[in-house]
Amino acid sequence: MPVFHDQSRGQLRRMYVDAWRRHRAGMRLEPLEAQIAALIGEHPEYHAMLEATQAAIDAEFLPEGGAQNPFLHLGLHLAIREQVATDRPSGIAAVHADLSRRHGSAHEAEHLMLDVLGEVIWDAQRSGAAPDEGAYLAKLRAL
Repeated sequence: MPVFHDQSRGQLRRMYVDAWRRHRAGMRLEPLEAQIAALIGEHPEYHAMLEATQAAIDAEFLPEGGAQNPFLHLGLHLAIREQVATDRPSGIAAVHADLSRRHGSAHEAEHLMLDVLGEVIWDAQRSGAAPDEGAYLAKLRAL
């Protein structure tokens, strides 16, 4: 299983591109690759970009360009799914279940949660502190 903090941006992006390529080729996937491929399958808007392997790996997704970074988006989905699966922070699985029920699907609930997770991570980076789990859950419960 890859260790994300030891990977360069290119290596991490290649992991996504390769998981999608292997999935499309019907190859056996490691558990993380299967999670990534399933998630990419839920985002058809990213398929063509990810199939242009080197262009996807080299692409810049600058805020001023207005393009959403698909790797960030998919990574945040994976983070939310891991949080829900482990119920960490405690209570997030219940929040996810409630949002899923109210918004029609787990995937739609995750899309709502992604923005909050991104904001909490951004705040933690700016302050140099660990993310505030209490504030995170409070913001999620307010959705």
